[in-house]
Amino acid sequence: MIGSNRSFYNWLMTNRNAVSANEIQQFANNAFLDLTFPKQSTDFDEISKYLEENTTYLMGMTTFDKAWELYHAAST
Repeated sequence: MIGSNRSFYNWLMTNRNAVSANEIQQFANNAFLDLTFPKQSTDFDEISKYLEENTTYLMGMTTFDKAWELYHAAST
């Protein structure tokens, strides 16, 4: 659990970019279109499991890991 009340999805949406300059921005763009993304979650395991089992838009979990590190750094 992160110290802030801000969800991972809420943080991720601040990284959306129409030109998708990097992998995290592309991840954010795709998550925005994912209607079943766990939008209120701050739990690494819950989000990780969801991405592994329910998505095809994430090229690799390393992208999520990088995004999570940035989220965690911004939330502490």
